[in-house]
Amino acid sequence: MRLLRDRWTIAIAGSIVMLLIGTIYSWAIFTEPLLVGFDWDLTTVTWAYAIANFSLATLGTVIGGLWQDRVGPRRVAMTGVGLWGIGNVLAGLGTPVYGAPWLYVTYGVIGGVGAGMAYITPLAVVSKWFPERRGLAGGLVVGGFGLGAFIYNQWVPRLASFHAFAVHAGHVIAARLSGPNAPLETTLRAAADPAGPHGIAAVMHVFVASGLVFLIVGLPAASLLRNPPDHRLSRRLSTPVKDQGAGYAPSKVLTMPQFYLLWLQLFANVIAGVTIISNAVVILADLTRLPPASIAPIFGIVSIFNALGRFFWGGISDRIGCQGTFAAMFAVQALTLFLLSGVHQPALALAGFSVVLLCCGGGFGTMPSYSAQCFGTAHMGMNYGLVLSAWGFAGLLGPILVARARDLSGSFAGMMPLIAIVLTVSVILPFLTRKPPRSLQQAAAI
Repeated sequence: MRLLRDRWTIAIAGSIVMLLIGTIYSWAIFTEPLLVGFDWDLTTVTWAYAIANFSLATLGTVIGGLWQDRVGPRRVAMTGVGLWGIGNVLAGLGTPVYGAPWLYVTYGVIGGVGAGMAYITPLAVVSKWFPERRGLAGGLVVGGFGLGAFIYNQWVPRLASFHAFAVHAGHVIAARLSGPNAPLETTLRAAADPAGPHGIAAVMHVFVASGLVFLIVGLPAASLLRNPPDHRLSRRLSTPVKDQGAGYAPSKVLTMPQFYLLWLQLFANVIAGVTIISNAVVILADLTRLPPASIAPIFGIVSIFNALGRFFWGGISDRIGCQGTFAAMFAVQALTLFLLSGVHQPALALAGFSVVLLCCGGGFGTMPSYSAQCFGTAHMGMNYGLVLSAWGFAGLLGPILVARARDLSGSFAGMMPLIAIVLTVSVILPFLTRKPPRSLQQAAAI
């Protein structure tokens, strides 16, 4: 019984680690304050988030996956949480002095690599502790990632100093969009900064305080992660799982068509959600014309669907299979984005965002099980880290292309049908993916 209790303790600890690094999905609440506070354009601001996503999913997960396959999960998770916390602290301390490049290096590279190392570890560990329910257990852990954004989005915009500067930033941007013929009331509200000339300091304080919380809470949780004694765990499960240790080595995985098909599926599934997350407040303001300061808490509520999707679709994948689950998510997102480009009512726009985030989260809840089915668990950390590099490229390309389109055209609407077309074509990918025979998987184990 102790082993069965231990695996739930480890699942909870992994969920806490995920919750803390999941705050990276709250970037949208910083967009307008940074735009105004440093007089940057949207592309400059979005680069920080894009670099963090790329570092997380291409560098951090690969480094963390390879390292944990050699030394175990505890050291890797603690290092990852430490880098994520330190990256946030340094970003808050140095960005006002050194500008955007400092933010890119600290939050984007240092924090992003740390978040990736901390992300891959709980996923690999829980897949080993719950071999009979990988989809549901993986959804539970990665659900913490989405939940972190929800909690953070509810907390930060309600901080008095942050809220005051966010409101001021919204007025400034509204005046800019209105041009030289802006109403006098809009111009006066934009000029009246309630936070004073140093209002951006409130935003920087949030980075510093967040980093300290990540370190204080995350390091003890990360220290609990460890791999199971597979043979003993299997005997205690009501349904024994065979061949837990079988699997393809990473060098073999890179030669398999299944890897590239899984990579493309994750890339397509992520690109819509991560693009919305990167500039959610600005996109919603563009579609609905609501004040950005009032949108941030509302989107914070909607962001819970990113977490729910990991449970929802992860559980569905245990019933209908990963291929059917991904095909369904592609179709649902494509239809939603086609409709969303012409929506201007706040309730409908938020409903569309909720659907996209539900599916985006579902991809992360389902892919660990999908990867384990194709490649086994013997090298789960490294193999899944390689698949997650698709997230990094989607997180780099999607937000930057959309932000650049917004800077040039003044609107996000034109990009949504293009992303919908990509998702429509992607529906065929799961049906092209065939799981390799188990006998080959066992033979490839090293």
